[in-house]
Amino acid sequence: MEAVAAGQAAAAADESAAVAESADVSPKASIGAGTRIWHLVQVREDAVVGRNCNIGRGAYVGPGVRLGDNVKLQNYALVYEPARLDDGVFVGPAAVLTNDEYPRAVTPDGRLKTGDDWTAVGVTIGTGAAIGARAVCVAPVRIGRWAMVAAGAVVTRDVPDFALVVGVPARRVGWVGRAGAPLTAAGDGRYVCPRTATGYLERDGRLSELGEEDLR
Repeated sequence: MEAVAAGQAAAAADESAAVAESADVSPKASIGAGTRIWHLVQVREDAVVGRNCNIGRGAYVGPGVRLGDNVKLQNYALVYEPARLDDGVFVGPAAVLTNDEYPRAVTPDGRLKTGDDWTAVGVTIGTGAAIGARAVCVAPVRIGRWAMVAAGAVVTRDVPDFALVVGVPARRVGWVGRAGAPLTAAGDGRYVCPRTATGYLERDGRLSELGEEDLR
């Protein structure tokens, strides 16, 4: 990756961050240690990007957006303000997090809309969750911790922790664990991760991890 361009040097970026010369990073943005920002990325003013993030080619991070540590935005992901992404979130290629409930280019009287003519609403994504390629999350909506949104899905309502959702509109079809694999039903509302053997318990449409004492 090329060195940080002179015009970007004023950005509040840690010395260990790497920013491609073709990227457009606002001097008012904050970039955490170890983060890599690739070609043609745009990071707008007052955005905060955490440590050890990877922002792929052509991705967009809107004004005031907050990304936690170890976040991965794949190529051409669009994250519009005021989105909030917790640590370890994955956003796939060309996925979109919207911010306008009632989008119009003009007002009812035909005047071009400005920032004062609408109120931005955001998408919130919990720790470890993953948004598949070309998925769309329609704000305002919350994606729970470690949930997984399938490629091409359109999310129009909140997604519980550990839920696997697919389709248009997205609906829950199962549960996933921290490793991302679909969980295997073990009876009595219990589930097991086939990769880590971690146990989970479903109650009232919600899933939680089981401690060792719960597995006995």
